[in-house]
Amino acid sequence: MNDYVLEMRDIWKIYPNGVVANKGVNLKVKKGEIHALLGENGAGKSTLMKILFGFERPTSGKIFYEGKEVEIHSPDKAIALGIGMVHQHFMLVPSLTVVENVILGMEPTKGFSVDLKKATEFVETEMNKYGLPVPLHEKIKDISVGMKQRVEILKTLVRGADLIILDEPTAVLTPQETVELFKALKNLTAKGKTVIFITHKLNEVKEIADRITVLRRGKTVGEANVKDVSEKDMSRMMVGRDVELKIDKEPAKPGKVVLEVKDLHYTRIDGVKMLKGINLKLREGEILGIAGVEGNGQNELVDIITGMDKPEKGEIFIFGKNMKNMDSPEAFRKSGMSFIPSDRMKWGISGENSIEENLISDRFEKEPFSKRGILSYKDITRSAEKLISEFDIRTDGPKTAVKMLSGGNIQKVVVAREFTSDSKIIIADQPTRGIDVAAADFIRRRLIKERDNNVAVLLISADLTELLEVSDRILVMYHGEFVAHFKDISKINETILGEYMLGIKKMNIDEMGDSL
Repeated sequence: MNDYVLEMRDIWKIYPNGVVANKGVNLKVKKGEIHALLGENGAGKSTLMKILFGFERPTSGKIFYEGKEVEIHSPDKAIALGIGMVHQHFMLVPSLTVVENVILGMEPTKGFSVDLKKATEFVETEMNKYGLPVPLHEKIKDISVGMKQRVEILKTLVRGADLIILDEPTAVLTPQETVELFKALKNLTAKGKTVIFITHKLNEVKEIADRITVLRRGKTVGEANVKDVSEKDMSRMMVGRDVELKIDKEPAKPGKVVLEVKDLHYTRIDGVKMLKGINLKLREGEILGIAGVEGNGQNELVDIITGMDKPEKGEIFIFGKNMKNMDSPEAFRKSGMSFIPSDRMKWGISGENSIEENLISDRFEKEPFSKRGILSYKDITRSAEKLISEFDIRTDGPKTAVKMLSGGNIQKVVVAREFTSDSKIIIADQPTRGIDVAAADFIRRRLIKERDNNVAVLLISADLTELLEVSDRILVMYHGEFVAHFKDISKINETILGEYMLGIKKMNIDEMGDSL
């Protein structure tokens, strides 16, 4: 009997533009295991999973599922076979309830309408069967990120999935929510389900996975039992060299306040109060981290601080200048701020344009790129080549369209532009989300280097390891307020942060201190 529920043999994927994403990749997954798929950004992981789920067709190669050769030409075919996928960005309808989302497209009917009683009974049976309790009648927009993910997994299971692909499943979860997810996954595999787990968090691989397959530059470079390898071994397999996972940094030497926020209030269009009198001070030469479960006001705070949105009340001062009458992100940039946005595709780059065009998008009117209103393409290309080398952007050249790069390399384009803008304030919003261990390490070290050059850094991150490793101080947001302020990072850990992020604990004003 074949031990493997899935075999992908000699998979090649060559795109029409000549980009080779998979170069004879092999993947073998055993029934009932949690199998981690590892690799740097651009290693070919996403392409391989798109092929498995029917979003892409392989150029050549074979797929065997449950011992039979199959052709997966669409997601519908994958689902029919018993293959499900939970995407990093959830595909749920916020205005519908949990039950309505789970049964979407397979609703039981009573006459001409949906039989909600029957639907509720069905979903309740399934959630009890798999040990995935969810608030059946709450709307998706009103539940936590961890609960949304549980709904996505349940939605996949009720459609008959025996093999579930999870793409970066813990990227936005607290430690407590991650523990609950891992319990659920172990429960699923105990019932005979199989999980492919794509992640960049090697400590989680050690905790949850049974085996790993590692891709590097489009090829399979190895597979192993997790118990036989260390985190350092895995990172070496991914990158092809040793990566120092611990960052040593000198203590911060904070200077004067360069960014101040006073009594910031913001109410969402649906009437939900997202910011409730926020105050903060950011000093030159420090990294101030902001922790919080997604949806607790961080996005609104960043949008207002960077000039993307207006508060209903409150003031922002940059280098002592009141930004109240400044009505564009450009005005905030010209005041001395650079910005790494959380959504790189929407706000960070122009995908159709080349790398070099994206790298000069905030400075094309300045010398040497422009002289008397005429662009100097020679200087633009020369500068881009230098930044491509300095920031290790994997590409065929500066004239490549940014949309052709992997997610991690797109992020490096954004970071290269923002770190070389001569700004004295950097707002870094999820700067390493969804990127590999080497690229993340590079960006974190650059943030510390900028701090040491007397730049002020505001770091908003869902990665608590990152916050604890890089920040000099940490503020925690919960329901639009700062509920904790940690000035000595050495005295806290991820579990402590998680308690404040979930609202289990809250500091009083005296404990918070005067830095707000």
